[in-house]
Parts: sequence; structure tokens; C-alpha cells
Amino acid sequence: MSPRTAAPDDDAAGHRVVCHLDALLADRDMTLTELAARAGVTVVNLSVMKNDRARAVRFSTLTAVCDALGCQPGDLFSVAPPRR
Repeated sequence: MSPRTAAPDDDAAGHRVVCHLDALLADRDMTLTELAARAGVTVVNLSVMKNDRARAVRFSTLTAVCDALGCQPGDLFSVAPPRR
């Protein structure tokens, strides 16, 4: 399967990865703007990630976000089950 071709079970974005940034921010009583400042990542980049529109995330961005939130990548992302 080429990167541009989604498997039948994948959603329209071509993946089933779900970002839990909203929940992590709520748990920490933190805004997206505050996270952006702490992580050194733009609000736009974080918003794309938060709204499950990201097609890729750099490890440096993931590391900075996890450091700022005090979490692990597995806390930030999960893979939804395939649609049936």
C-alpha cells in the first residue's frame, strides 16, 4: 500500500491514530497557548495535532510536548480499532 492510498478500514485521513491532547490539557488545567509556549511549538501545529488532522509528528515535537505535559507518547496517542 502506498502512503497515499488508504486501506479500506482507515478513516478519511488515512489513519486511525487518535490524539488525546484535549484530555491531557484539561487534566493539567493548561491551555493550548500555554502548552505552545512551554514546548516551543506553534499553536497552529498543536491545533492540527489536537484536531486529529496531523499526518506526521516530528520526534522533536513529540518529545517537547511530552516533556511539557509530563507524559509519555502512549498517553498522547492511541490507535482506534478498525471500522467494521
